[in-house]
Amino acid sequence: MTRVAEILPAGSWTEDSAADVFAADYEGRHRRRMMLPLRSGAKVLLDLDHARLLHDGDGLRLEDGRIIRVEAMAEDLMAVTAHDALHLLRLAWHLGNRHLPAAIEEQRILVRQDHVIADMIRGLGGHVRTVQAPFDPESGAYAGRTGAHGHTHDHNHDHAHSHDHGGGHHHHSHD
Repeated sequence: MTRVAEILPAGSWTEDSAADVFAADYEGRHRRRMMLPLRSGAKVLLDLDHARLLHDGDGLRLEDGRIIRVEAMAEDLMAVTAHDALHLLRLAWHLGNRHLPAAIEEQRILVRQDHVIADMIRGLGGHVRTVQAPFDPESGAYAGRTGAHGHTHDHNHDHAHSHDHGGGHHHHSHD
């Protein structure tokens, strides 16, 4: 079985040299160990020390030297928009306070479908619409592009509330 030997960050290699493509949605690209189905029908083994998100445009260098391009597939997302830049910044703060994976763009923020979050954004005066787009969220300050999905900051706060880290990972704080 051919194994992935190294992950090459997007922009650090020549994409037209790719021998094949691994295309998946956000969940399918956030892995630690998995047989990756390639566009050609072949499969390669991804076996990492810890789970990480493979970003659109990353290269997977195989043991035999070939490189597989990672492609983020379009999926149903929520596009969050606002009245102006300051309002969008405030909405971003509220989304970040909930530890949601988010793709930050100049005019919008893309997040995964969640009716509770949609209601919160609307309640804050923001706009939400469903779009089909690849989801390649920010990695976060604690993860880095080459780091783990998790983060190391503590959750000691002076008030009780929940943190949703996506993918079913929650912290509940009760003082």
